[in-house]
Amino acid sequence: MFSRPAAANFDGSEYGGEHIGLPGSQCRLEIAVIPPIANRFVAGESIDSALDHATGTNDDGVRVILNLLGEHYDDPAPAKADAEAYIELLDAIGRRDLDACISVKPSQIGIDISADLFADNLERIVEHAHTNDVFAWCDMEDADTTDDTLDAFRECAEQYPWSVGQCVQSNLKRTSDDLAELVDVPGKIRLVKGAYDERGAIAYKDKARVDEAYRAGLEFLFAERDRGVAVGSHDPEMISLARELSRDHSTDYEVQMLMGVREDAQRGLATEGVDVWQYAPYGDKWLSYFYRRLRERKENALFAARAVLSG
Repeated sequence: MFSRPAAANFDGSEYGGEHIGLPGSQCRLEIAVIPPIANRFVAGESIDSALDHATGTNDDGVRVILNLLGEHYDDPAPAKADAEAYIELLDAIGRRDLDACISVKPSQIGIDISADLFADNLERIVEHAHTNDVFAWCDMEDADTTDDTLDAFRECAEQYPWSVGQCVQSNLKRTSDDLAELVDVPGKIRLVKGAYDERGAIAYKDKARVDEAYRAGLEFLFAERDRGVAVGSHDPEMISLARELSRDHSTDYEVQMLMGVREDAQRGLATEGVDVWQYAPYGDKWLSYFYRRLRERKENALFAARAVLSG
């Protein structure tokens, strides 16, 4: 299943799926819940607040992946504006000499409009990241965009080696083949379990089967790569597996977790010498961001409620 293709054949959701309705009082609860959560899970609304968060997080030994909130544009103007905002962010990270990078959502820079617009905007961002010696990640969204996203990643990685990384989702049945095709591309690969509610014909629906696919993906990446493996997971079992695989294969890796989720574990792993990155969204679109996250899976809504009730 993970057989490597011939070299001539080479060609990330993220850390959310199942759409649930929030009728009546549940909708009102969702609006009331968002403000206290935002301070815990979003690094403010401005570049300055995001950079300040990165500075404080770096002081704890944890690096930061900054993501400007915004996605699913159907107009080229906001897609272009967000691409320019990322370029501004890259300049700011460089000026402040932070242990930080960026992560971009494809629909935020035009993939819902056209694959060409997305690819052009991504290339501009990655070129600027390369020039500033700041890393750029490309997130993965719903399965219909996977081919265009991976095509653009491959092109950017070949042009700007090891300046860009790509998220892939283990819940998709195609991912084992994708990893085999991406393994020699000169860019990092972030493996996540996947959060979009995809059709059963193309995605594993059972949690145990997703976990099995995630383990297999990690085992393949660590065995076949000597660098550029990112473990996008809060699951202690998967993080422990990554540590074991790194020791067995002498493969460098990093662990990525969300801001506001298991932050004690993030700091603890960093203290133990693990390369830990915190994915921190920021921007004034936090309301729609949390609304989508709560709708995507009932687990997200329960997590949000627990976060508020636990203070």
